[in-house]
Amino acid sequence: NQVSVLFQALRLLSSLEPRLTACRVSEHYYHTLALFVPIWQSSDILKSSTAFTVALTAPLAAPASSTPTAYASLATQLLSTHLPRDLLHTASAAIDSQRLGSAVFAALSSEPSKEPREGQERTSYGKSRRDPLSNPHRRLALLANVIFVYRFAHSFSDPEVYSADRDFVGAVGSLLSSVSGLVEAESAHNEFFREQTDSLVDAENVGNLLSGSNEEDAMLFAGYALTLLRVFRRKGDDIRMWLYLGSNSTSSRNRGSAIRYFWNVVQHTTVYQAITKDSRAAIPFLKLQPKQDRSEWKTQSLDGTRPFTTQKPVDSAGNRITKEWEIILVFLELYTFVLKIMGDDEFFAGSETSVTTNQSAISRTRDNTLPLTEVRDLTTFLKNLGFTMYFDMSLIIGSNDLSDGNDVGSLSKHFGRPSVLAMADEDESSKSDDDNRVSQSVAGITGMSIDYVKGLVTGVLRQIYERDSRRRFLPKEHWLMSSSRLSMEGNFIQAVVVEEESRHQIQEVSDAEGEDNPYDLDGDDGDEHEVWQPPATVRDRFRRRPNGADTERRIRQQRKASRKRYLQAVAPRLEILQNMPFLIPFDTRVQIFREFVHLDMLKRRNGYVDPDLWRQSIMFGSHHGSIGGGDGELNKHHAKIRRKHVFEDAFEQFWGLGEGLKEPIQITFVDEFDIVEAGIDGGGVTKEFQTSVTSQAFEPGPENLFVENEQHLLYPNPALLDAIRYAYDASTLEGRLVAIETCRRYEFLGRIVGKCLYEGILVDISFAGFFLLKWALTGGSGSAPRETGYRANLNDLREMDEALYQGLLQLKNYPGDVEADFSLNFTVTDNIPLLSAPVLSGKNAPMSKTITRDLRPPSGTDTPVTNANRLLYISAIARHRLQTQPHLQTTAFLKGLASIIQPSWLSMFNQSELQTLLGGTQAPLNIPDLRQHTAYGGVYAIGDDGLEHATVAMFWDVMEALEDVDRRRVLKFVTSTPRAPLLGFASLNPRFSIRDAGADEARFPTTSTCVNLLKLPMYRSKEALRDKLLYAVRSGAGFDLS
Repeated sequence: NQVSVLFQALRLLSSLEPRLTACRVSEHYYHTLALFVPIWQSSDILKSSTAFTVALTAPLAAPASSTPTAYASLATQLLSTHLPRDLLHTASAAIDSQRLGSAVFAALSSEPSKEPREGQERTSYGKSRRDPLSNPHRRLALLANVIFVYRFAHSFSDPEVYSADRDFVGAVGSLLSSVSGLVEAESAHNEFFREQTDSLVDAENVGNLLSGSNEEDAMLFAGYALTLLRVFRRKGDDIRMWLYLGSNSTSSRNRGSAIRYFWNVVQHTTVYQAITKDSRAAIPFLKLQPKQDRSEWKTQSLDGTRPFTTQKPVDSAGNRITKEWEIILVFLELYTFVLKIMGDDEFFAGSETSVTTNQSAISRTRDNTLPLTEVRDLTTFLKNLGFTMYFDMSLIIGSNDLSDGNDVGSLSKHFGRPSVLAMADEDESSKSDDDNRVSQSVAGITGMSIDYVKGLVTGVLRQIYERDSRRRFLPKEHWLMSSSRLSMEGNFIQAVVVEEESRHQIQEVSDAEGEDNPYDLDGDDGDEHEVWQPPATVRDRFRRRPNGADTERRIRQQRKASRKRYLQAVAPRLEILQNMPFLIPFDTRVQIFREFVHLDMLKRRNGYVDPDLWRQSIMFGSHHGSIGGGDGELNKHHAKIRRKHVFEDAFEQFWGLGEGLKEPIQITFVDEFDIVEAGIDGGGVTKEFQTSVTSQAFEPGPENLFVENEQHLLYPNPALLDAIRYAYDASTLEGRLVAIETCRRYEFLGRIVGKCLYEGILVDISFAGFFLLKWALTGGSGSAPRETGYRANLNDLREMDEALYQGLLQLKNYPGDVEADFSLNFTVTDNIPLLSAPVLSGKNAPMSKTITRDLRPPSGTDTPVTNANRLLYISAIARHRLQTQPHLQTTAFLKGLASIIQPSWLSMFNQSELQTLLGGTQAPLNIPDLRQHTAYGGVYAIGDDGLEHATVAMFWDVMEALEDVDRRRVLKFVTSTPRAPLLGFASLNPRFSIRDAGADEARFPTTSTCVNLLKLPMYRSKEALRDKLLYAVRSGAGFDLS
């Protein structure tokens, strides 16, 4: 009763002096009410009366000029606490949601109130008491309560009515941004909070965000959309799709598609114009923002490794730049999604003048494509921006923030990461030196780390570059960085090698301390969207000392992040090579690759790169300290191989070597009777072995490790492991062992391919581009490996299955009712070939089996494909076919490849360049270059006069006269591959050689491909030489080991 009387007295006071209550004491008023909430919650009498609710809403009835202050105090003092749901429900009926949103938005957008100027009323907000919103837990509570009040005001329906309200977006966006790193953890244990925040990310809430009628609203809503993408990363694709669909359907009447609208805004920003003209202009735009006077908010960074401060630029210029960045980043997010679902034909449709297919489909495509001339301008901007972020990192983060990368403690200090114990013990109201450090954020946008921007920029650039690689529309020189910023002259290659040495040394320190590779994608990071979660509750995170395991994990993460940041700053050329390699000429990158390999050989072989010298050092104890101690080591690198079972024998004898397969191996070929073939392995037999392994192992077939597409390009058999599960009982030990053994074979094949790359041996196998793309994207630098990793897209699916691609394209552009006419749901049917396994022998089993899988478990079967969600369905199909189904096979292969070739080395090349690196160049053969680097033996050896033998001279005349296709046949006949080495025939190992094979003109030329040797009889005429040579190379005959 006494409490009820107090509530009535407060209401009476407010009614007698409404302006005074609202302007002068509302902060104390609501602070007092907040203290009585626990009493209200425990009292059935108070719950049954309206006294508390009436007192709560009394100051809100003040004159209009005073209510903003009252609403601000209500928000900061009462709604920023955890209120019982029934109390909040009752109070929401008397709260004006729009006024609340406006007050919260205004309070969060301004400086704390200071002494009023003459003629102004004195307000209470922020004056007499420390700003409650400096506490992240209060902001979390306020966020949930504001959302609830808005939802209540609209009967928990029709969110599209308020989701694009300027005050709602401003208030919720500011709060959400300030606690971006804490939302997921809070949702995990707070059901009410999760319910409110989950309501923000659905089609109705997001769909009309980008439909603002003016540029000011567009910038505000773009910033909010960007916040949603940062905070709800697990729903990123859904959010992008809703933005894309909603903006196109609601805005097309007055401004065209969102892509073109935002692109037009981007082009007129100061940031875009300055950086497009000069890459150096990006540095001041990216440099960390100076500290502002507004009280700073402490929260958790996106990677969970450090706290950062939230800064609100208060000067108009700074605020404008912040808004420009938000517009640019939202455009890039949308364009990333559009590129993901757009085929090459659609991409180029925007620049075509005629329409020859479905008019409606093409018109929608045109709405979301950019003219190629503008794509060129966009890539110039992104190229300059991305280059600066990687190459000038030390200038962006400040030279004072760098120190010796091997000093873990100093790195932690210089990168603003306070010790774990210090953070655990710190009181929320205190400020440490580390707290006063500026956050690693772009333009002061909360949580907008430079790593995030790197990943976004690099991802868009890669997608455009891949299209240009497939269908050239930009000049080749367009992708190269200007020599004034990145000169290839002088010691560029040596500088890169030095940076790689630094990376290696830091990695050795990490290995010695038992830490993960700072560039490793297979560490304990977990899911690609996963961030470190605090133990127990968010409040516990700030109040309790973490246990030993938590502390150790945080320290490891700090060290890993610190060293990664150090490498980014001190190895700029390496950063460019691994993330934007197309800025550097291809030939230069190939030379760097060979230098990296050579450096690795020197380290592993104790300075003996030559195989024979390495074997001698092993045999005579250079590695072991005793004569003869290396016999066992050499035996591990020797194998006896049956020609008809090359792959199986190699797998059995060399699997145990692991990365030791990098070292020279020796091969002895035997026939089916175990009789040793003639010939000594001086390197040539080993080369023959490697090419034989690849030709056998990559034989395509439904039961084999690899299959081929319509262009005869290879990729891992996506159905093989499923077939094994059905052929064998997957629950039995036998079934599991067969599956494990199959994955080991994939891994071993990865090692074999890696060894070919390592030793520069060209092999005549061609892989599908989407598979090679996974090689290139597994080694992106540590800056943003997840964002730049492989993402399945519609265009890649075309390379795997043309019919499926065309069907999905028809679905994407279908103008009618998709649900009624297609009757699809979120499932996929896989066709699994049945193997001739023991459990099936003797049965009349079908040749294949179909199984249906859920694309959106557990409700995919019950989720129909509609016009609204068909893009998600298309993305899900592409992801299943290209990533999910072949995941284990691909992962095993790449694991083996990475054990031989550092993944970061592979990231220097795109998919077509990797194919060239593996199999040689497709350019016409350079016969003069081949002639210059050919060795001669026997009668054909060049004497003191320096003249060629007459038959040799005729051979080169014939080669010059042949068509390129026949020249390639000759090259394959001799070397087993029809393509030339990337760096010319000077790098062919062993060298192309010709020796005599007698004077009998009836004989055909023969070869020893293991040593690249052509055995050419001494023909007397060009006609005879040409006829015999062409017959031999076209029939495929002529191999011998003599």
